[in-house]
Amino acid sequence: MGVSKQKAVENRKAIIAASEKLFREHGIDGVGLSALMKAAGFTQGGFYNHFESKEALAAEVVATAMGKANGDLKEMIAAPIEPDANRLTRQVDFYLSGAHCSDIEQGCAVAGLTADVRRLGHEAQLHFASGLQTMFETLAALVAEQRAQTGDAEDEARREAIAFYSQMVGALILSRAVASADPRLGEEILDANRQSLLTNFAQDAGQGER
Repeated sequence: MGVSKQKAVENRKAIIAASEKLFREHGIDGVGLSALMKAAGFTQGGFYNHFESKEALAAEVVATAMGKANGDLKEMIAAPIEPDANRLTRQVDFYLSGAHCSDIEQGCAVAGLTADVRRLGHEAQLHFASGLQTMFETLAALVAEQRAQTGDAEDEARREAIAFYSQMVGALILSRAVASADPRLGEEILDANRQSLLTNFAQDAGQGER
């Protein structure tokens, strides 16, 4: 008896979800098809019923992960906030927290996949770049809102958003890289960058009030 179209779609999604977790933890080259399919609950022989190659799977994993990351970012930004609070500082506090740093499987897709993307095929790289562009656009709009920037300041807001996000991702990647060998250093990296970004936001807010 064959598998229904709906069940085939569900199985495909299960493979993508399991693959994303393993790719984040071990790297794309560090996971074989047997391990991928076992984690998804299937036999290795069924892989090619869903994907032409591991490269094709990787492209879909990147697309799915970046789509979810952008959805999560927009949802977090839209969440209610206290009157005296700041959405940018809330994002920094969350992103550079110890809990987020340790959540490799469910945390930031950009930090989790960046090291592998340059070795993947063109389609996966396009998905990653497109997802990153969307993140920058979302954050640039937030920066402009927080800084009360409009019109000619649009490019400035985008540059600031790119720098802001790049610093957070870099700090998270470095902290994760040393967390097992030197946990205190990992925490120090997160704290140093968190304080740097929060100080920058506070100074800008002060300048805006003058």
